[in-house]
Amino acid sequence: MRPILMKGHERPLTFLRYNRDGDMLFSCAKDHTPTLWYADNGERHGTYRGHNGAVWCCDVSRDSSRLITGSADQTAKLWDVKTGTQLFSFKFSSPARSVDFSVGDKLAVITTDPFMARTSAIHVKRIADDPQDQDGESVLVLENPEGRKRINRAVWGPLNQTIVSGGEDAVLRIWDAETGKLLKETDKEVGHKQTITSLCKSADDSHFLTGSLDKTAKACLPFLLYLLFHNPPVLWDMRTLTLIKTYTSGVPVNAVSMSPLLDHVVIGGGQDASAVTTTDHRAGNFEAKFYDKILQEEIGGVKGHFGPINALAFNPDGRSFSSGGEDGYVRLHHFDSDYFNIKI
Repeated sequence: MRPILMKGHERPLTFLRYNRDGDMLFSCAKDHTPTLWYADNGERHGTYRGHNGAVWCCDVSRDSSRLITGSADQTAKLWDVKTGTQLFSFKFSSPARSVDFSVGDKLAVITTDPFMARTSAIHVKRIADDPQDQDGESVLVLENPEGRKRINRAVWGPLNQTIVSGGEDAVLRIWDAETGKLLKETDKEVGHKQTITSLCKSADDSHFLTGSLDKTAKACLPFLLYLLFHNPPVLWDMRTLTLIKTYTSGVPVNAVSMSPLLDHVVIGGGQDASAVTTTDHRAGNFEAKFYDKILQEEIGGVKGHFGPINALAFNPDGRSFSSGGEDGYVRLHHFDSDYFNIKI
């Protein structure tokens, strides 16, 4: 499984996102310039120029016509995917950390960092059909109960009815997307112990996976699947946030992703190289590790990055995946046939 090495960024990668059809891959990095690649051969298609700070996150509309990006320059920007034209810029008073389009692309959820006297918050913005009609008003603003703790990721729940968030306080929260009411949050005694760095939804939005600096990734599945598997309570229930599955990596987890084709999850991370000499010798293990989603067994790993892995994404067809690291490279892997016949 020889990777395609894609060098288009001068700074560490922060996020990767495929479009719904799986033919395009978007990458974000600290070099201010989101980049679009062809997902089959890794050829660079173009860049989106306009940000003046690190770009932390992106999402693409379901018809692949629009891109939204969140940046440390205190803006989230809407782009025309095909032309690279900036359609609108949402301005905030603190860095924009996370972005996510709703089902139907009529709304977007954007999180902002704590900054000066401002607390971390979740903003819901309406996305106009015509860019000429776009405005920057928030439909809803949710203040983080732990205001000085950053929200690293917020995504839409099923049917846009809820918003799921997680961040530095290691607590997952579910919010009502219409009223802004906090519906449920995880118990710190059984959830993550350190910062939640990443949150990935399944292809059908039925469950999600979180990664943390506590060296674990935790899966959240609907209660129905919990009854089917009859396993000990180590998965998350989407409605009650009951912990159901845990995957232990041995290194801080910066990124997680789930296969849309097989019951596999991939976890990546690693501690900063500057800290490796003073910590556990395994901390510098910059490897994308694959686990069986149900059995929690590690089934393999892919090495290659010369630094921590910060971003992971499965292609929607499940036949390839990409990783982005602190080394500034995107590595695109097309699976060999052996991968689809792995037995545990």
